[in-house]
Amino acid sequence: MASTLLLALVFVIDLIAFALAVAAEQRRSTATVGNDGKESYCVYDEDIATGLGVGSFLFLLLSQLLIMVASRCLCCGKAMRPSGSRAWAVVLFITCWVFFFIAEACLLAGSVRNAYHTKYKNLLNDPPSCETLRKGVFGAGAAFVFLTAIVSELYYVSYSKANDATVNYGKDTGVRMGNL
Repeated sequence: MASTLLLALVFVIDLIAFALAVAAEQRRSTATVGNDGKESYCVYDEDIATGLGVGSFLFLLLSQLLIMVASRCLCCGKAMRPSGSRAWAVVLFITCWVFFFIAEACLLAGSVRNAYHTKYKNLLNDPPSCETLRKGVFGAGAAFVFLTAIVSELYYVSYSKANDATVNYGKDTGVRMGNL
């Protein structure tokens, strides 16, 4: 039987990671061109999205670690009985890791890119290129956090169902050799 406490804990952690990723998308850095008379330079607003993105990254990592430790990462521990639950557990395990890596890549790349600010000043009359994070990077990370949350919980339930069931052969093996 799947642990309800673990499922609830992982759900709350995933919900926090999702909320932080959505907040990071809303609070991305923006830049304006400043001018002090002879030089143009970039003026960036506060950089809170980087911290929110890193927080989402860490909460998703914690969630994934909890699920994988509880299920012994599917490869360690006793063998599961052959069934549909085992097949689903394997498929969901692979899907969970793919979604996890995509979510972590989006969150990490978004945090790094959001923290990057151009430092140069332009002495010519052309305004400097004030590069900022593209819209949607943290949003994509949030979407994959959501998908990872769903798939990881389904994986754990399938794993638990396949792991808990015992093979019951009963008294009748199907082949009777007593009459020979």
